Amino acid sequence: MRAITAVLGISAAAWVTFAQADVTVMAVRLQAKDVAALAKFYDAAFGLKPDDAEYKAMREEFLDLYAETCCRETRLFPGVAELLEELGKRGLRWGVVTNKSTRFTEEILAHLELKPDCVACGDTTPHLKPHPASLLHAAEQLGLAPAACAYLGDDLRDMKAARAAGMRPIAVEWGYHHPDNGGPGTWEADAVIAHPMDLVRHL
Repeated sequence: MRAITAVLGISAAAWVTFAQADVTVMAVRLQAKDVAALAKFYDAAFGLKPDDAEYKAMREEFLDLYAETCCRETRLFPGVAELLEELGKRGLRWGVVTNKSTRFTEEILAHLELKPDCVACGDTTPHLKPHPASLLHAAEQLGLAPAACAYLGDDLRDMKAARAAGMRPIAVEWGYHHPDNGGPGTWEADAVIAHPMDLVRHL
């Protein structure tokens, strides 16, 4: 079975998973306010470490504030809607794999009126990407072997997660590229695409 994973971007960033009898496109990720990022933020802004007494309360307050605004500027990247339409024409199912928690993922998907067939969030498994657990969970939900899947992402950790899961890694040139990770061309992806519709060539 041939498969491909595509990343479908959203301004607060979303990735999606598609499946068919002979092709699977697993798009992955919603830009996450993950533990490591928050830890760096609180250390720089307040000199707080995760073990400090005030850290947990401030983290929860931050996430509550984020929940109030996470959909305010969230929208699909250009070309994503067209790609979703094309995938629908081809009878492909899709889903989302993200480091973002279920709490925020469900709100963003509802705001975007997206109804994925598969969702794996940062709290679905005990591990965040680049650990492959969430990708493997998604493949299991779709009833597919990891080797039958390809994975699209806009971050080096996406490519690491894909390889660790035994999926084909595909990098995208849009999205949220961390300056410390170089560009998509340096991530040893099997392919790099510049626009969502470029994925069609790989189906």
